[in-house]
Amino acid sequence: MIFASFFAALGQIGDPRFRRVLLLGVGLTIALLVAFTTGLVWLVDALTADSVDAPIVGEITWLDDILSWGSVFLMLILSVFLMVPVASAITSMFLDEVAQAVEDEHYPNLPPAINVPFGDAVRDTVNFLGVLIGANLLALIVYFVLTLMLMPFLTPVVFWALNGFLLGREYFTLAAMRRIGREGARDMRSQHSGTIFIAGFLMAIPLSVPLVNLLIPILGAATFTHLFHRLQMAGSSGRTSQYRAR
Repeated sequence: MIFASFFAALGQIGDPRFRRVLLLGVGLTIALLVAFTTGLVWLVDALTADSVDAPIVGEITWLDDILSWGSVFLMLILSVFLMVPVASAITSMFLDEVAQAVEDEHYPNLPPAINVPFGDAVRDTVNFLGVLIGANLLALIVYFVLTLMLMPFLTPVVFWALNGFLLGREYFTLAAMRRIGREGARDMRSQHSGTIFIAGFLMAIPLSVPLVNLLIPILGAATFTHLFHRLQMAGSSGRTSQYRAR
């Protein structure tokens, strides 16, 4: 079921609506990281004195420049780890468009989806963004500890498990909410938590591959839309008439 959902999503990757969400997600992610870096550099520059008197050395006038450039370098390093989580969170705000494209193509007999207010979508995205960034920043400590313990080979497994759990949980909920509401989505997510985690874990593995990882949020949104409908079909024979293929 998971692989069938993924390959169905992969077969639709050329859909114009997929490309639009991809460009929006990557563009907003880059803009957000640039804005945050600019703000961090400004804050460091504002809090650092133009010159500092140090014993023996005397007056130091280049400390603020070092700290400012150090801030830029730090953000470049962090962006390697945060680019995909941030892009995934922002893409979730446009998941409705991806899900609708999937349903138009593969499930044309469904009734209109439940409209999720834009304000609620933004709120969910901000909450999800905070959780993703916070979890991945904390995970950096785990990666460092694993390296010190001479077990760096576990680092990607932790990355895949963490992001797979979070992305799978969020994307499945958003896909299901369009059809069965927030409470119904939570109940269904609890019933199929194992399947959702495995799908999220598998989706997170390509996140380690540069460039390919930028496509994963879109494919993930489409995959979990398929997964939701397939679980619906498997669990409710009375609704199968809605899912006749085009």
